[in-house]
Amino acid sequence: MENEYKRVDRNVEARHKKFKLRRRAYIPIVLIILTITAVLYIFVSYHSGLNTAGEDGVDHEEMVFNGSDNNDGRKLFLLLGADREEDGATRTDVVMLGQYDYMEKDLKLVSIMRDVYVDITGYQNYKINSVFSLGGVELLRQTVEENFGVQVEDYIIVDYQAFESVVDAINEDGIMIDVERDMSEKITTELFAGEQKLNGDELLEYARFRQDAEGDFGRVRRQQQVVTAVKDEVLTVGGILNLPYAMGTGMGYVNTSMGDAELYRMAASFLVRGDKDIESLTLPVEGSYQFVDTHHAGNVIDLDFERNREVLHQFLNNELEAPESHVPEENLEENEEISHE
Repeated sequence: MENEYKRVDRNVEARHKKFKLRRRAYIPIVLIILTITAVLYIFVSYHSGLNTAGEDGVDHEEMVFNGSDNNDGRKLFLLLGADREEDGATRTDVVMLGQYDYMEKDLKLVSIMRDVYVDITGYQNYKINSVFSLGGVELLRQTVEENFGVQVEDYIIVDYQAFESVVDAINEDGIMIDVERDMSEKITTELFAGEQKLNGDELLEYARFRQDAEGDFGRVRRQQQVVTAVKDEVLTVGGILNLPYAMGTGMGYVNTSMGDAELYRMAASFLVRGDKDIESLTLPVEGSYQFVDTHHAGNVIDLDFERNREVLHQFLNNELEAPESHVPEENLEENEEISHE
């Protein structure tokens, strides 16, 4: 009896081993099926978004741009927010530098205030938000290099409609944000102070509002607040699932020198492996500027460019401790003139 029991026990053990081997053999098959499903989902969702944006999207016209790769493991690009063309001119009310470091996996954003007074090759000095209308993205690239000493490699120009559509695609119920104060003057909606969900149109108006004593200082801060809020929503389960459709929708309104493959690589690197805290800097930095009245450009922000270049380079090279300590403190009396232009 004892020998018979042992034989049965050995048979059971053998069957368990075979079952485990079979189960392990299924794991690669399951992974392949999941990968194919994920790829198909991303592909279908992305192209569905492209189709959604097809009717209202902007023309992806080829622009003159002479940026070149710095070959340093980082991607430095211009991020511009532009209105639809009116009367033959397009102004970029949002001028940012973005840098993604593929080795450190971190994303940095630098906001340049629209009223910063810059040298413009071949033109009279003017506000930086007018450069694009004078000579396109190439002239803006030259202007940034001449005034701030950095070589931009690529550009992303976002039509404001893209922002609204992407926000609504990420979460149709809106994105949670703490509205700083009641707002209604010179925007298309009425916003009330407090934490609440805003849809794409409302969130854009919140980011663009400047009709208070803070003017452009407050608007730049809110733009960075909005970027953080959108990023936080993307990192939720629902946001990740909706991201391919949102990206497809957004690309219908985006003009960029980057190829799709590079955009996907950057987005995937940041979402999967990157530091999810976006570091930000605002130019001008504290104590490095003054307001000046000019006969041709009105009230402008005149910079100490040497100081701003120094801080900018330190920030991009991870040599700047506590970037938030460099946030400019606005002169409310002087800035009142700018905010109500």
